[in-house]
Amino acid sequence: MRLFIHAMLLLTLSGGMLMAESGENGVFPYAYTVETLENGLTVIMIPMSGSGLMSYYSIVRTGSRDEFEAGKTGFAHFFEHMMFRGTKNYPAAMYDRMVTEMGADANAYTTDDYTAYHLSFAAEDLETVVKLESDRFQNLDYEEAAFQTEAGAVYGEYRKNISNPWQVLFEALLGKAFTRHTYGHTTIGFEDDIKAMPQLYEYSKEFFSRYYRPDNTVLLLAGNFREADAMELIRRHYGDWEAGYQMPDVLAEPAQTEERSVDVTYEGKTLPLLVVSYKGPALDVGDPVMVAGSMLEELLFGETSDIYRTLVLKEQKVQFISADFGFNRDPRLWSIYAMIKDEADIASVRTEIDRTIAQFRSRTVSDRQLADLKKRLKYSFLMGLDTPDKVAGRLARLTAITGGIDVVDRLYVAYDAVTPDDLRAAVERYLADERRTIATLKGRE
Repeated sequence: MRLFIHAMLLLTLSGGMLMAESGENGVFPYAYTVETLENGLTVIMIPMSGSGLMSYYSIVRTGSRDEFEAGKTGFAHFFEHMMFRGTKNYPAAMYDRMVTEMGADANAYTTDDYTAYHLSFAAEDLETVVKLESDRFQNLDYEEAAFQTEAGAVYGEYRKNISNPWQVLFEALLGKAFTRHTYGHTTIGFEDDIKAMPQLYEYSKEFFSRYYRPDNTVLLLAGNFREADAMELIRRHYGDWEAGYQMPDVLAEPAQTEERSVDVTYEGKTLPLLVVSYKGPALDVGDPVMVAGSMLEELLFGETSDIYRTLVLKEQKVQFISADFGFNRDPRLWSIYAMIKDEADIASVRTEIDRTIAQFRSRTVSDRQLADLKKRLKYSFLMGLDTPDKVAGRLARLTAITGGIDVVDRLYVAYDAVTPDDLRAAVERYLADERRTIATLKGRE
C-alpha cells in the first residue's frame, strides 16, 4: 500500500461550489468539496467510505487572539462552555440526552486562533446533528444566573490549571514576550478578568453576536456521507443564519530588538523548567524561508537530533527537550522546551540550545538529511488520517487560520521545495538572540 498518496487540486467554480479532485502532485489523500452559502458560511466536505462514521467540526475563527478589549479576556474560552447550555428548542438536558442516545461523542476546545466544536457519530444521525448544531449556533439562550454559574466554573478551571507549573510559566512568558498583541495572554485569560466575568453578562451577549456568525465559521465534515444530502440539510438549517462578523481591532506587536528574560518561582515542588522562545512569523506558505523555519523544530530538536541524543540519552540532564514551531494567524512564538533534572544544569542546557542553533548558521544540511526530514513530515501527516475524526482534527488549525484546506497541499509542495540555503536563512531570520524571550521556572525548596 502506498503511504504517500498524491493529489493535485483541480479547482473550478461552478454554481457557487468549489470542487477539488484527486490528482498527482498534492499530499492530501481525499477528494473534497467546498461550498460557501450566501451568508458566508463555508462548508468543507470530505467523503470517506467504509466506516459508517462521521466527524462534524464547527470551527469558529475566533480564539483568545480576538480578545482585544482591556479587562475582557477569557470570553472565547468561556463560550466553549456556554455553547453546551442549550437553546429554547433544545435545552441542555435534551441536547445531552440526544447526543447520548446517538452514541455520539461531543466536545470542544479553545485555542489562541480559533474555537472548535466537534462530534463523532454514526453517519445515519447526520440530520439530527445538523439540527442540533445549527440551532445552538443561531439560538444559544442563557439567563444571567446560568451565565454567572458558568463564569464561576471557568474561574475554578483557572485555579486548577494554575496549579500546573507549565501554566504558571506560560503566563509569565507571554506577558514578557508581548507588549501589545493579544497573544500576550493565555487562552483562558487573565485571572483578574476571569474573576470579574460574572458582572459582564451583557458583554457576553455582545461577544457572541460579534463573532458567532456564519461568515466567521467553517463546517468541516468527514466520513461516510453523500455530499448532496449533507448540503441539502445544511442549506435548510443554516441558510437563515444572519451574517455580521465584526473583525477585532488586534494591535500588531512591535519588532523585538533585544533579548528578554523572566524568572518564575513556583509555589510547590517541581523540576526546573526552561523555555527559549523566538518571535516566529504568521503562517505564509508562499514564503520559502517561513516554511523552512517551521521544519527546524524537527531538524534541530526532534528525537533524531544531536541535542536530543546529548541531553536526553547520553548525559541524561533533562526529562525531555522538544520544540513547537507551529502555525498562527499572526506572528507568535516558536519555542524550545526542557524539563531539567538538576537546577545546577539550567545554564548548561541553555548553552547546548545556543550551540545547536549556532551550528546551523554555518552548517549546511545534507541533501540526504533534508530528504529524510521531508519524508518523515509527509509520513507523519498521512498516518494521522485514518479515521474521520483524525482527518477533521488534523485539518482544524490550518482551516481556522486560512479559512480552507487547500493550504495543506500548498504547504507540502512548499516543504518539498525547501533547500539547505532556505534552512540557514530561516535560522538567521528567526532564531536571533534579539528576537527571543527566555523563561525559567524553579520550585520552592
